[in-house]
Amino acid sequence: MPLDLHWFLPSHGDGRDLAEPARGGARPTRVTRRPPDIGYLAQVARAADRLGFTSVLTPAGLFCEDPWVVASALAAQTERLKFMIALRPGLASPTLVAQMAATLQRLSAGRVLLNIVAGSDPDEQHRYGDWLDHDARYARAEEFLAVLGGLWGGQPVDHSGEHYRMKGALLARPPATAPAVFLGGSSPAAQRAAARHADVYLAWGETPAQLGELLGRARDLAAEGGRTLRTGSRLHVITRDTAREAWAEADRLLAGVDSTRIAAARQRFARTDSEGQRRAAALHAGGNARMEVYPNVWAGYSLVRPGAGAALVGSHEEVAERIAEYHAAGVEHLILSGQPHLEEAYWFGEGVLPLLRHDGLLDAEAARPPELAVGR
Repeated sequence: MPLDLHWFLPSHGDGRDLAEPARGGARPTRVTRRPPDIGYLAQVARAADRLGFTSVLTPAGLFCEDPWVVASALAAQTERLKFMIALRPGLASPTLVAQMAATLQRLSAGRVLLNIVAGSDPDEQHRYGDWLDHDARYARAEEFLAVLGGLWGGQPVDHSGEHYRMKGALLARPPATAPAVFLGGSSPAAQRAAARHADVYLAWGETPAQLGELLGRARDLAAEGGRTLRTGSRLHVITRDTAREAWAEADRLLAGVDSTRIAAARQRFARTDSEGQRRAAALHAGGNARMEVYPNVWAGYSLVRPGAGAALVGSHEEVAERIAEYHAAGVEHLILSGQPHLEEAYWFGEGVLPLLRHDGLLDAEAARPPELAVGR
């Protein structure tokens, strides 16, 4: 299968550092953070649109702008870019989500994808009023997707389960094409849920061998149930004209993080019940002095950032080679991000994408030259 490349929309803010610099009384030498206002988010979305990315992951969380509102605003400022909207089962009913997704699918001419986030951080889950444990959240996600799948058909849906109960639930105007469903997680519960209900299973980036094993298990589970499941991953990227320049940028990012932030992050990660977060936090344990856990795979993000902890670092040629290796390991969808997201989208789009196009890794739509993507 061809490779679909996606970018990340920094709706929690953006910047040139791994962590926001500590505030103090000293005179600042430069501004390093960018608020997630509509002007800047539109710049990132238009760049991803022009360069040929399939979609932008539009995250959800306490510190993010609402993904539905953001996607609705940016759909009018882009032409072909899709919006992978993160949503959490349990915070809204499947009937309401189906109505929202169907509306945006029509208004955007079919540019909606759904990213199901069962939850990973207990502290954040509790702030939303969600007290289910890890496996129960995935069981709820399965129920949610079962109802959602029924609603796309436009017929009344009756459901009585452990987490949802409804009678005659109806989507009066179903979209012509139902949004594809992405579901992520590294635990057996996540793999089972994806195998039964998702179109694409996602796991955070690790080494190609580790990731290939996770993706293979999910595909096998889907095959046992008579389904075909596509698989993908989530990585950061630092790509430059030379490897030396790329690693210098990785070193700069890491130098800007003090030991206090690293210690606080470790304490936070220790409280999580997410298998993916546990694996991400453990990545740097096996790396060398510069935290390279595999050729061109850097674990620096995992020191302080929740979520995906690995980054591809190297020259454009090296990054393209590593992406080809991940693709061979089963990655059919790859969601990328960088610091800052606007500039890194162009570093990748102008340096790596042409190589992937030349090597035939991308699908036909993504293989279009960037100058023909928008703005004709």
